Amino acid sequence: MTTTKIHPVLSLTNLHQGALAGKVAVISGAGGGIGYEAARSLLWLGADVVIAEINLRRLRNAKQVLSSIYGTNRVKCIRTDVGKEMSVRRLARKTFHHFGKIDILINNATIAPLGLIQHTPISVWDNSYKVNLRGPVMMIQAFLPRMLAMDDGIIVNISSTGTAYMGAYETYKAALVHLTQTLEAELEGSGMITFTIGPGLVPTETATQAVEALVPQLGMSLDEFYQTNAHAMLSVEEAGAGYAAAIVEAKQFHGQEISCLQALFSVEYGKNSGKRKVSENHLTSDELEQALILAKSVRDTFIQQTEGWKMRSLFERQWMLRDFKKNAGMPVEAWLDQIDQLVASLKNQAPLPDVPLLKLSSYYEHLGELSKGYEKDPEKLKKYLGHIYSCRDDIIALVQIIAD
Repeated sequence: MTTTKIHPVLSLTNLHQGALAGKVAVISGAGGGIGYEAARSLLWLGADVVIAEINLRRLRNAKQVLSSIYGTNRVKCIRTDVGKEMSVRRLARKTFHHFGKIDILINNATIAPLGLIQHTPISVWDNSYKVNLRGPVMMIQAFLPRMLAMDDGIIVNISSTGTAYMGAYETYKAALVHLTQTLEAELEGSGMITFTIGPGLVPTETATQAVEALVPQLGMSLDEFYQTNAHAMLSVEEAGAGYAAAIVEAKQFHGQEISCLQALFSVEYGKNSGKRKVSENHLTSDELEQALILAKSVRDTFIQQTEGWKMRSLFERQWMLRDFKKNAGMPVEAWLDQIDQLVASLKNQAPLPDVPLLKLSSYYEHLGELSKGYEKDPEKLKKYLGHIYSCRDDIIALVQIIAD
């Protein structure tokens, strides 16, 4: 067996080759695109990999290339239709026969239909549901019992929420976020970890076809679309490596909805290579001063609010914490750590960490809408909404200052 010492992305992180040695990963839809790059990245990190793929040509190509690098005993390719229960059961049976266990499940297989909601045939919605939501549920049901028996394992679902004309795709991908949060609650007290990860804008074959069909609806050219979104794009290799990095750092992402770029940040991608590890701090002295004031205000308000939750009843407190994590994307402790990093970076005039502040702003917007439903006293509601929206506005002002 031969190995490769250089990985185009992971070699630029703080991860070492072999970090996942002894682990077994199953990745659906891994014959090409991001799934294939995730498989390649996990193999580089030492894991054995099962590639579940419906396209036979892609499956054979993946097997030939990856087996030649990492050895046939570490790569198992199984033709699988995640929309069919018998096919998923066969995948599980063959996986356990070959490797005896599973440590990592990545539900990556997808189809991405496009079109206006009213023009998309219900048969297209049904097929999208079968692959994008029903498939991951069946995969979890097939593999979870053996993972629970070991009281160890990682389940990753691939999420996406976004724009018009993609309802038949993103409705089910967004549902995976809720599915994962429900699974996390059911796995509480076990050694299992689960989270969702969104690849972002990545020029895969599926994504490229979708973009080509989408841009006329948006009233722009293909070149205009890519120029507008260039800052947010990752290569296929980066996205696949992001999946793998998230697996290594899984404990810090438990129950969260994260992005591939966030996962790469967590392993210091490109810290010494000129790649985009963090946003450079090009703020003027006045901007730096104002940003630091706002960041401290956001931190103080956040601490005050979460401390207040501790005074609530157990049931109410648990509901608030789960609602916060669901709508803010991370638990309270993770958010406090992110805000502390931002404050420290501003103080030291260091490169700024990628903190998803708009997600926190969206939570305060959500909290305001909830308040309108349960506070009947107009004066109390006005005072409370003023406080909530002041927090939201501080965050937005901070983003406007530090955004590129």
